[in-house]
Amino acid sequence: MKKMTVLIAALFAIAAPLASFSAMDHSDHGSMDMGHGGHKGDVAYMEVVDGVKATFKVMSMQEHMKAMKMDLPKGMKETHHLAVEFQDAKTGKALNEGEVKVKVQGPDKAEQTKELMGMQGHFGADFDLAKKGKYGVMCKFKLMDGKVRNAKFWYTVK
Repeated sequence: MKKMTVLIAALFAIAAPLASFSAMDHSDHGSMDMGHGGHKGDVAYMEVVDGVKATFKVMSMQEHMKAMKMDLPKGMKETHHLAVEFQDAKTGKALNEGEVKVKVQGPDKAEQTKELMGMQGHFGADFDLAKKGKYGVMCKFKLMDGKVRNAKFWYTVK
């Protein structure tokens, strides 16, 4: 009986911190300042999809790391940072919360699929665009209104 009491007490001791962590408000992750301070990359594509303006920017990893005042890590295979900013097409209000997935198909037909991380004012991820040629970029995103939207475009590496 004593063992059972100790076991139950131990379970409560473990469960309480986990429950409080899961109850925390995690909605501010999109506002984390990761030093990205306004992406300066070239606008690769812009489209309005069901009332949401999606602006895609692509920049080399050297440019991206320099903008964050960081050195390029040695051995990094990704060559470019892809960022996408969403705005309400009518009001211009930034839409910073949601889920974004991008698939990039290279000139050799090799595919890379990544979830884009919410960063300061945009969603972004790093991709390997080392080969010269045309890349197909396909983006699927679901913002706070719950509606799934898609955008796709071609990006050429010279």
